[in-house]
Amino acid sequence: MDIPSKYDPRGAENKWHRYWLEQGFFKSVPDEREPYTIVIPPPNVTGVLHMGHMLNNTIQDILVRRARMLGKNTCWVPGTDHASIATEAKVVVKLKDEGINKSDLSREEFLRHAWDWKEKHGGIILEQLKKLGASCDWDRTSFTMDEKLSESVIKVFIHLYNKGYIYRGVRMVNWDPQAKTAVSDEEVIYKEEQSKLYYVRYKIVGTENEWVTIATTRPETILGDTAVCVNPNDRRFLHLKDKKVVVPVVNRVVPIIFDDYVDMEFGTGCLKITPAHDENDYEIGLRHKLDSIDIFNDDGTLSEKAEHFIGEDRFKARIFMVNVLEKNENLVKVEDYINKVGYSERTDVVIEPRLSAQWFLKMKELAKPALDNVMNDNIKFHPAKFKNLYRHWMENIKDWCISRQLWWGHRIPVYYLPDGNFVVAETIGEALEKVKTEFGRTDIKEEDLKQDEDVLDTWASSWLWPISLFDGINNPDNPEIKYYYPTNDLVTAPDIIFFWVARMIIAGYEFLGDKPFSNVYFTGMVRDKQRRKMSKSLGNSPDPLELIEKYGADGVRVGMLLCSPAGNDLLFDEILTEQGRNFSNKIWNVFRLIKNWKVDHSEIQPESSKIAIEWFENLLNKTIKSIDSHFSKFRISSALMEIYTLIRDDFSGWYLEAVKPAYQKPIDSVTLEKTILYFDSLLRILHPFMPFITEEIFQLIEERKPSESITISEMPTSGKYNKVLLASFNETKEIVAAVRNIRQEKSIANKEPVKLKIITKEDNYSGGMIPIIKKLANVSDVSFSSTTENGEITFMIKTTRYSIPLGSVIDTELEKKKLEDELKYHEGFLKSVMKKLGNESFIENAPAKVVELERKKQADAEEKIKTLKEQLETLA
Repeated sequence: MDIPSKYDPRGAENKWHRYWLEQGFFKSVPDEREPYTIVIPPPNVTGVLHMGHMLNNTIQDILVRRARMLGKNTCWVPGTDHASIATEAKVVVKLKDEGINKSDLSREEFLRHAWDWKEKHGGIILEQLKKLGASCDWDRTSFTMDEKLSESVIKVFIHLYNKGYIYRGVRMVNWDPQAKTAVSDEEVIYKEEQSKLYYVRYKIVGTENEWVTIATTRPETILGDTAVCVNPNDRRFLHLKDKKVVVPVVNRVVPIIFDDYVDMEFGTGCLKITPAHDENDYEIGLRHKLDSIDIFNDDGTLSEKAEHFIGEDRFKARIFMVNVLEKNENLVKVEDYINKVGYSERTDVVIEPRLSAQWFLKMKELAKPALDNVMNDNIKFHPAKFKNLYRHWMENIKDWCISRQLWWGHRIPVYYLPDGNFVVAETIGEALEKVKTEFGRTDIKEEDLKQDEDVLDTWASSWLWPISLFDGINNPDNPEIKYYYPTNDLVTAPDIIFFWVARMIIAGYEFLGDKPFSNVYFTGMVRDKQRRKMSKSLGNSPDPLELIEKYGADGVRVGMLLCSPAGNDLLFDEILTEQGRNFSNKIWNVFRLIKNWKVDHSEIQPESSKIAIEWFENLLNKTIKSIDSHFSKFRISSALMEIYTLIRDDFSGWYLEAVKPAYQKPIDSVTLEKTILYFDSLLRILHPFMPFITEEIFQLIEERKPSESITISEMPTSGKYNKVLLASFNETKEIVAAVRNIRQEKSIANKEPVKLKIITKEDNYSGGMIPIIKKLANVSDVSFSSTTENGEITFMIKTTRYSIPLGSVIDTELEKKKLEDELKYHEGFLKSVMKKLGNESFIENAPAKVVELERKKQADAEEKIKTLKEQLETLA
């Protein structure tokens, strides 16, 4: 067989992925086997592959491929999320580029554009995942707005509404002025910023020159003030009871109120109250029955109710407001101030607290089983440290604002009558029937009903993902949901533990009475070497497809995992993907070496090969057991390191060296057969991590049928292993390494045989490994003696002394001269150190660490001098 000198990852990756798909190895239907199910965290339909996707999907693929080789019926379901805010924003930009404004379109016209965009761009990321080697059941590819999944979302809304969990109310929400929609608390990212604290004075009504001063970071919201509040326990302001103040600029007269909420130590102790634009102010406003003045439009510009700066952006209005306050002599002072500002997770604009009529889902009752079943480890978190974070959030869970002021998404199934009453129904036809039965309105026609304009939060569909993918909402008793649910493992990032993980667990117990998965593996965040988050703006985020092009998919997969402990951030360095590629080349060279050996069936198996085979059999069994343990604990990187070192160090560095035939000599058939068998086992263990190169070699190392593939082959299982034998071989490695070091130190060529003396009685020494020592250290003779002689170099391994007679392999006089020169240098160095340590001034005044370092230099030099003198004695 003509084996190429270099492995071609690009050719192999295209060939084998196509072959796997054609053979249907990734397809799954329920059968008698144990199922192993993973649902992909659906990437946004707007997305392209980034390093986080690479890490997450590599780990998923490893788990799925391993389960497949363990004989399980694997079902890895891919799909994408409709991502309401992100997708609508993309479509709006696209339309603007075409000279079309969203406001000029009807809902139906806009949605046609959105679906066109989705069909054109929506599958990009899934195609990219195929290049990584993702072994999904691609025939099951789903989208959160597919018909069955959409039906599930609507059914769930109605189910929860009928149980009294969903309600509509005016509440303070997080308003995204760019997306023009409410977002949930979990979608707000708080950033610490250097801000300004403005001290503004309000004149007390009925006085000549009395004022109260408030402090605010948002002076533009003064235009919506309806009170000033002080703490009833603050003696400084007791005289202000029943007084009123004039709000600057708008000249609105508002009351001074008293409430325990006010922190007497913050600012001036006086708090401006703007019920429409601050959550705490809103609560105070309810208690004191204050007016609420919304001064902002949907897009964050000032509304007519602001009376000033109408139509200006809120941040421009802030500048204008400060200028007017200063001009009117209301601005007392401005201080630098560090505070946390909420940003929209989707659009990265500053969130505006705003009163809005929204739909909410009560969460407290729903969350109880989801909390209990994580805390009792019915659902296990890996690493377990995330349980505390989860518990804190679940114990303090708030009602979920599930409505969004968008067009792209699942439209809320609420239909309004002309009089403001409403019904909740799956279709307008069902809504009409409900209108007749619930309100007795037989006069109402379909065209009289108006469906709610809002759509549901994107997460209100993806929280059903493990259920709706198998149609478990619409048909809870269907064969697929019974077979595949609960799924086995979820691989995700900790930053969506609340958005998604917690809500899926809640949904599982509410709708199917069971957990959605048994294990959650939290990956870390991919950062650069400087621990910075990867981003386009920093230019520190490599293109995963370019990495695959450069290093091969297997190389990138290995590189990602070499620095990826569960739950901890991954410090990515491209040198690791290079290391992964080099490992691919190492495996390929091992394959070429074995495949190019000539076999002689009459050749007798050497003793060294017998010992090496027995050793590697035991080591392989021990390593398989260790890898199994790592996988059971989700230590994926540790499992990779086990097989990595087994192949690179033990198989390539020790086993092959022990069994390879002499130059241009044939190998015996027994050793070759065993070697191929071991290499085959190593390929199978490695396959989940490096699917492409392992398939390439698997197909070349032996003749295969078209239906034979490593991806559906059997994973090797662990057998018994002899700890004493493994320890003995490890000791043998140390002996060989010591002989090789002496060769290097004494410039003895590797091809030059040496003799080895073991300084002990032969009866006291187990000589089982001597053939290995002879082969790997090129030792011509091994003898036993009770003493060493001049001209020998000695070394200790464990409690046994060994020596190598040097007389016949080195120039003794030249070696003596070399050692004497080295001794003279170290004696001179020791003299300079002792001079410094003999200086009392140095000892008294130098830092303790410096003195300690000099003492260490003394000890090292004395040890080296002792060794050199001993070596010179042996040459005397």
